[in-house]
Amino acid sequence: MNALKLLASVVACQLAGALGTIFTSSAIPAWYAGLKKPAFTPPNWLFAPMWISLYLLMALAAWLVWQKGLAHPGVRQALAVFIAQLLLNALWSPVFFGLRAPLAGAAVIVLLWLAIALTILLFWRISRPAALLLIPYLLWVSLATALNISIYLLNR
Repeated sequence: MNALKLLASVVACQLAGALGTIFTSSAIPAWYAGLKKPAFTPPNWLFAPMWISLYLLMALAAWLVWQKGLAHPGVRQALAVFIAQLLLNALWSPVFFGLRAPLAGAAVIVLLWLAIALTILLFWRISRPAALLLIPYLLWVSLATALNISIYLLNR
């Protein structure tokens, strides 16, 4: 059963990433390449391996919490918030890249950041290793938030 939970966690997280790729891949060489970007913008080649790694860490974190059992205090709430942040994560690419809307993307990514922070807090109460696995994700989304807002400000 734990192996199935791990597989489901990995598939769900990687699927969220794959959905984002649909909107991102066509927009990068065209629309995104033409935007003014801040000096701290990471190189394009870094995004795919970083996100693949982060989705794996997210999956492991969710699995660590899920394997405690849905009857364990706080697990249902923590996983519900995790799913909400995963949905916000999947929503950001269609908004930012698909709609070509940096301001709306900024609104989504700020909500995402808050949801990740809440997920970490809820996971901490259940599994500290699970919470710690999400710290790189929060840091990367912090950078992405600053990048998103900067792109909006530079391209108004």
